[in-house]
Amino acid sequence: MDIKSMKYTLYWLYCQFELITCSYLMEPWEKLLFYTFNISMLVMVLYTAYVFVSVHISTAFQFFLHFFGNQHENAVSIVK
Repeated sequence: MDIKSMKYTLYWLYCQFELITCSYLMEPWEKLLFYTFNISMLVMVLYTAYVFVSVHISTAFQFFLHFFGNQHENAVSIVK
């Protein structure tokens, strides 16, 4: 894939995005606010997914280990 066709494809995708969101009708300051809000929402969703999905996966993994009988020994029972 050459640079010219990739540049054209990205421009075409940007035009499709503007058509779908109707942002081509906005004034430049409105576009700035609109894009800033959307990008900040996307960043917050990605950060939340990065932080909390790993915790949920770890908790689910521990639950299924406990559910299927692979229980960790308690430190107190080892001392006895």
